[in-house]
Amino acid sequence: MSNAADRDLTHLSAAAGRLGAVFARPKIIAVACVILLAGLGWAYLALLTAGMSGPSTAFEVLCRAMGDASLRPATIALVAVMWGAMTLAMMLPSAAPMIFTYAEIADTAAGKGERIVSPFVLAAGYTAVWFGFAVIATAAQIALMRAALLDPSLTSASGLFSGAIFIGAGVYQFSALKHACLTQCQHPFPFFFANWKTTARGVFRLGLKQGLFCLGCCWAMMLVMFAVGVMNVIWMAGLGIVMTIEKIGSGRRFSHAVGIALIVAGLAFIATAFAAHWPAPAN
Repeated sequence: MSNAADRDLTHLSAAAGRLGAVFARPKIIAVACVILLAGLGWAYLALLTAGMSGPSTAFEVLCRAMGDASLRPATIALVAVMWGAMTLAMMLPSAAPMIFTYAEIADTAAGKGERIVSPFVLAAGYTAVWFGFAVIATAAQIALMRAALLDPSLTSASGLFSGAIFIGAGVYQFSALKHACLTQCQHPFPFFFANWKTTARGVFRLGLKQGLFCLGCCWAMMLVMFAVGVMNVIWMAGLGIVMTIEKIGSGRRFSHAVGIALIVAGLAFIATAFAAHWPAPAN
């Protein structure tokens, strides 16, 4: 009996050792980090849009609550969680190259016996910035609904408003600040090499700085969601793909092409809005 128990303990210790060795590798943790956090964001959005039970969906409940002039703290919190999930779903995949770069450096350092910090800490700093953006977006959404620029279904109620957002996002694609931040997102290795930290606090701050670079790069494109519908899953996925392509090393031509497309779409929104209000010719 004792020998069987000893064998079980030996096998358990060996399995725990192998599992510990796997999770001690920063590359594996980085992959798990991106998949887990982005997956949580998309899973929450899927539940929100599809509904959980009965004929009324969670999204419809949210829309009705948002239509109430006296917003309750619980409703505001739900909207903030929704925006937080959107940022995880849309921005974590675009941050994958940055997180993997950190993991590559950490993997090399671990091989030399140096102290390293989990990529989850870096991702926590990064997501903290975007959760801050989610709070600001929540306040903006409430203000836009009270100004009647968003209807109760969280879709733009004004073609002129939609056009202005698209044109603003398109123009920003050509700005110096956009490209300065995009360069930092595309080439994180020099940043990590020059600012390498071996404490959790230091790595968290690295994540914050990278999150700010990403915010400076992508904030205008995220606002496009106000023009196309805050919960438009197709646009979420499309914009997420565009922002990811930008960060994996595409040149300025791609960013400029996106900018032109956004401006053209904005002009189309404005032209359509004017045409809808243009007086019909008398017979």
